[in-house]
Amino acid sequence: MKQALVSWKGGMAFEARTGSDHTVTMDARPEVGGEDRGPRPTELLLAALGGCTGMDVVSILRKMRVPFERVEVAVEADERAEHPRYFERFRLVYRVFGPDVSADQVRRAVELSETRYCSVAGLFRHGAEISYRIEINGEAVD
Repeated sequence: MKQALVSWKGGMAFEARTGSDHTVTMDARPEVGGEDRGPRPTELLLAALGGCTGMDVVSILRKMRVPFERVEVAVEADERAEHPRYFERFRLVYRVFGPDVSADQVRRAVELSETRYCSVAGLFRHGAEISYRIEINGEAVD
């Protein structure tokens, strides 16, 4: 079982303490009563998606012995216009850097993460569209 304790810290700020004993402060924009002391909860959802699938891709590439130097996952999402303003569409860009990085191996790693391993993507896929593209050393992969 995963756990988190979320505690109000005044204004619109909340601190989340995770089951692994890490903390993150969340806050709202000043125009809605916050003090901008941390990311918005919805921003953390995007970060969670990028982190989850990024960890999968790194793990899979290591097992494939792909000589990568850096991996980035850029995540964008579109919210519904009306409340609740949940995400309807996600777009991910996987950026892998390194010498002799195989497009086929990166493509396979991304597909495995997206379809089998990433629990955050699995959760979002039930109500949202997720699309992605891959770039290797700054060049788009078909």
